Amino acid sequence: MRAMVFGLLLVVALLTAGRAALAQSPETFEIGLSTDSISITSDFAGERLVIFGSLDNADQKILRQGGYDIIVVLEGPRRPAVVREKDRVLGLWINRGSESFETAPSSYALASTRALRDISGSGILEQLGIGIDNLRLGFNRVPGTASPNRDQYAAALRRLRGEEGLYRETTAAVQFVSPSLFRAELALPAALPVGQHLARAFLFRRGEFLRERSEPLWVRKAGFENWIFEFSKDNGFVYGILAVALAIFTGWFGRLAFKRD
Repeated sequence: MRAMVFGLLLVVALLTAGRAALAQSPETFEIGLSTDSISITSDFAGERLVIFGSLDNADQKILRQGGYDIIVVLEGPRRPAVVREKDRVLGLWINRGSESFETAPSSYALASTRALRDISGSGILEQLGIGIDNLRLGFNRVPGTASPNRDQYAAALRRLRGEEGLYRETTAAVQFVSPSLFRAELALPAALPVGQHLARAFLFRRGEFLRERSEPLWVRKAGFENWIFEFSKDNGFVYGILAVALAIFTGWFGRLAFKRD
């Protein structure tokens, strides 16, 4: 019995010492963005964002052996989302089921030095929420409303946003341009959502997670579209009346212009 207790205490001590050594790891790194804001205009067709950084106090032997890995992520604002399953019945498409997500990233772009499975174990990646398959999607917690097939709906959400270019992963896209400097280039879609995005970088050493750094990125509408957007928020009632009046005028003018005698 004493030997068992001593063994358990030894295991706990080793785990504690390992965590302490990892917390005191000398490696540090910082990141920066090529821009801290992106303006969305009527002719916006996407953007390329460069994320760069420096690795300090790295072990030169591990560095020469390629033992350090960087994963860079740009995550869009988290917003509610609904996924509906449609089926064709008697020539009509009807809803057969749905699932609500409380907090789903509106966009997600990832770049890494290597394939994720080669950087670290699936358990660590899942714990950190790294990768499209490991995204944390908050399900509707109202009792009795969650679908028993919610994992399938989550997979459908990832697939649909992947087809829209909102969710994407790129391997071998983070490169060390010098022994201590690295850079990554993310291709952002034309449908980039407005709001505060968060750029995050994760440092790994031989499969072990060391540190994380983050920087905000703002995406804003600009020009005439932004004026309309702000006006609709501040003057909802007037905006509604003007929209109805414009629709009536457009219909009347179109009928007048294309009237046949």
